[in-house]
Amino acid sequence: MVPKEVVRIEDRQDRWRYVCPRGHRSWEPTNHHFWCQKCAAHDDVDGVFHELSDRKTGALIPRNRVRLVTQVGPYDRDLDGEGSA
Repeated sequence: MVPKEVVRIEDRQDRWRYVCPRGHRSWEPTNHHFWCQKCAAHDDVDGVFHELSDRKTGALIPRNRVRLVTQVGPYDRDLDGEGSA
């Protein structure tokens, strides 16, 4: 099993490193995808996306391979099979 990429969604460094596919830091997680405020503000772009871009490695990381963490613990325990958050 490949380990998930840990993204601390309240951490400033992680917000600079992990961006939407168009390079914005204004994304928010949802249960099964991501949403970007700046992308959604454009008429011709959908704010919904399914992969975070890792600016350090250039990789696109699918939502199911990301483990989101907040200061109080995992954001999405339901996706990890640990019950609801």
